[in-house]
Amino acid sequence: MLQPKKSKYRKEFRGKNKGKASRGNELAFAEFGLKAMTGGWLSAREIEAARKKITFATKRIGRYWIKVFPHKPITKKPVGVKMGSGKGAIEGYVAVVRPGTILFELGGVTEEMARTAFDKAAHKLSVKTSFVKK
Repeated sequence: MLQPKKSKYRKEFRGKNKGKASRGNELAFAEFGLKAMTGGWLSAREIEAARKKITFATKRIGRYWIKVFPHKPITKKPVGVKMGSGKGAIEGYVAVVRPGTILFELGGVTEEMARTAFDKAAHKLSVKTSFVKK
């Protein structure tokens, strides 16, 4: 699964996720893309599951690009621990996604194949998505 090799700080604040994507909102490498219509957090597990579905659906024809990376560490305290005594341990990493962000790009395949691949991948993601083409 994806996670950063190194980070400046081990734990981060939750932060705000307001507004639309101003960067990464247009196709850069390929003809077809999967665009987020709602904002939220995509976990590293979700991204990996979607990546596997795209690979399987395209039968490894063409090329795909993952345009999001899980940089943000998410913490969680164990079950049954009382309130207080600091922040919990890191449970995993998430990618912060705003509406309009291109999540995946796919090239070298037919439009029909790209649509089916992205449709299957979208089932694995926690944000609403749409299919876009150049």
